[in-house]
Amino acid sequence: MSALRDDEFGFAPDYDAPVPYMQRTRDYYTAIGYTTPYRWAHYTEAPFQPLKKPLSQSRVTIITTAAPYDPTKGDQGPGAAYNGGAKFYQVYDGDTALPHDLRISHIGYDRKHTTATDNGTWFPLPQLLKAKAAGRIGDVAPRFFGAPTNRSHRVTLDTDAPEILARCLADKADVAVLVPNCPVCHQTTALVARHLEANGIPSVIMGCAKDIIEHAAVPRFLFSDFPLGNSAGKPHDLSSQAQTLELALTLLESASGPQTTMQSPLRWSEDASWKLDYNNVAQLSPEELARRRAEFDKQKEIARGNRAA
Repeated sequence: MSALRDDEFGFAPDYDAPVPYMQRTRDYYTAIGYTTPYRWAHYTEAPFQPLKKPLSQSRVTIITTAAPYDPTKGDQGPGAAYNGGAKFYQVYDGDTALPHDLRISHIGYDRKHTTATDNGTWFPLPQLLKAKAAGRIGDVAPRFFGAPTNRSHRVTLDTDAPEILARCLADKADVAVLVPNCPVCHQTTALVARHLEANGIPSVIMGCAKDIIEHAAVPRFLFSDFPLGNSAGKPHDLSSQAQTLELALTLLESASGPQTTMQSPLRWSEDASWKLDYNNVAQLSPEELARRRAEFDKQKEIARGNRAA
């Protein structure tokens, strides 16, 4: 009867809604043996900085959680398994006048439903340069910045966010576009965006984890209902990537106050069942959970060694 009514009324399946990444993550880590629930950053108010001048006169920078490819750090894809050895632990920057090979093997993007073969889906520098050429923005800042994906709120708030702010100010950036990939990446960029706005720099986050971003209360958020790893548009689809950036720029101009979310009209596919898969313990066998626990412990040791070095 329910299915018949769904067809009659044109209802979408209940699972065709934003993926609940916070709850999925809590349930997943509990299932593999980590019983202390992670405390996601939560605020009920957000700082907000209106644009100081039109975007056509503004200098825009990018803040990413992707990592520069380093052939000495093992398999980094495309399609690589999680590689904790490729993580970075300090803010880095790159010259926006040069091409860059940034990858996401070091973070928990959706490896089942995206293959990480097109870094235009997580690093919108080419589209931003096109926006400059078209006069949509005034300039691209001389550097983009890498934000370490850190589970420690204190490190992000006390170390990384102030460092990114200092570099943005040094480059005279007027606006920041932040592009996360994994669940914790979304929290990281939320905390950085809040810090930038509190210190005078308007920002917009382009992301896929709606619950995490809104839980942290950010100024502006462009939500793309895509698998993690595709915050800047669909892979090998330049029109999607251009439209996603344009929506973010439009949100910068149109938001009248903080905690403004705009949802992209683009859909990943007609079949929304991909939303059922990411870290969903209901779909993982005890053997698979045990394997993942062992792999997680292995990657923790690798990361601990890299951090100490």
